[in-house]
Amino acid sequence: MHAVWHRTTSISISAVQRTANREERHANRVMPPYNGVRRATNTVAQTACELIKIIRPMQKLMNQSDALQRTDGPAHKGDQTASQALSGDKDSGCRRMLDAIRDLAPAVLTRAAEIEAERRMPSDLIEKLRLIGVFRMFAPRSRGGLELDLPSGMEVISTLARLDGSVGWTAMIGSASAIISPRLPRQTYDLMYQDKSDVIIAAVSAPGGTAERVPGGWRVSGRWPFASSCHNAEWMMGLCVMLEGGKPLFGPAGDAGPPLVRCVALPASAWQIEDTWHTSGLRGTGSHHIALQNVVAPEANFFDFPAGASCEPGPLYQAWRHLQSLLVGAVCVGIAEGALWDVAELIHTGRQQLRAPVPMRDSEMVQGELGRIEADVRAARAAMQVQADSHWRHALADTLNGEALYSQGIQTGSWIATTCSRAAHACFNLAGGAALYESSPLQRRLRDLQAAAQHAMVQQRHYAEAGRLLLERAVRTPR
Repeated sequence: MHAVWHRTTSISISAVQRTANREERHANRVMPPYNGVRRATNTVAQTACELIKIIRPMQKLMNQSDALQRTDGPAHKGDQTASQALSGDKDSGCRRMLDAIRDLAPAVLTRAAEIEAERRMPSDLIEKLRLIGVFRMFAPRSRGGLELDLPSGMEVISTLARLDGSVGWTAMIGSASAIISPRLPRQTYDLMYQDKSDVIIAAVSAPGGTAERVPGGWRVSGRWPFASSCHNAEWMMGLCVMLEGGKPLFGPAGDAGPPLVRCVALPASAWQIEDTWHTSGLRGTGSHHIALQNVVAPEANFFDFPAGASCEPGPLYQAWRHLQSLLVGAVCVGIAEGALWDVAELIHTGRQQLRAPVPMRDSEMVQGELGRIEADVRAARAAMQVQADSHWRHALADTLNGEALYSQGIQTGSWIATTCSRAAHACFNLAGGAALYESSPLQRRLRDLQAAAQHAMVQQRHYAEAGRLLLERAVRTPR
């Protein structure tokens, strides 16, 4: 990894060991042996030692560049609370969900083909996820939600993505609804959550529509792509260019900047769903186009996005744009872990490839490639956990703001998506011709990861902003 981390995320050896322990507990909890295959894994001590060998040189570089990481200041307020949150036991709600996911795993794995064929999540599976608390894990406690910390919620998301990419993506979209929605005016927010805390919102963060000022509100028309989980949503959201008299209103930068863009939120019954989700990957997410045509929405159904003020006080609800790329990264990590598991199972069957002298499981070439892939996947999980912990400390200290932390998070999310996509492709290649068949989960994992890595928040172009900020800091703070 070539990311330059904020100094508050400098990794101690004990932190590496905690990360390794957490990774091992997580893997053993949610992916027990099945199909008669025994999981081959390193010991916790080996895992920690390997990570230490990688990270010690990184520590030296991070110490040298410590002076460069001053843009947002240290997460000083609430450090003790953050430390306790990171080192203590996971929230009981998270533990219960992970246990429930383990019980749900066989049903999810056997329905992967059905989920793809239907191009949406089955209603009964949505209800099972709702029942175990997935869609209220980020909702405020004041609304009956669990209000999990960011790292715990991301672990739930990656665990589900490990079973099936579309299931993990649906969980990410549905649970993140509760992070976005507090930007609504209080009266609309209260209406949205008056009956339950696990509201699912299909939200599109692209300006696909317009809103023209009219008596009583705004007349909205438009068409928005990638509305994941729209068939399961109770509410939908989309960004609009705001108009008056047929002309765009000025945005925050005035006439020299882009026009004013705001987000409209309306009950799902107001929207039309266009059947457009015919894709190669993440087929089961039902990410169709949604549309409105001359629908008048009250002012109270609009909010500023992503910088609007939150009507909820919790640390989760203050900086949505800083979190989005990491949530996508959690899905990518889970899918890559699933691909690694799938190819390991295939190798353990005793399969012997054409003209190979020994079965795959006895081949040093196969073992070496498998070990290299695992290193990539473990590095991606470690990066996700470190960045999630760092962002959460800043959220608790009310310092998760500014372009430097935003760039750092999106840089990490982009690197994770690319690394995981590469790992899934390597798993597919390692499996040989067996991976070509639709019955192989590896071809689905590869397609799902390629689709996830196309998300706007994890695109390669975001590295440019991280590089620009690094150069600015280097000029301001010489070595």
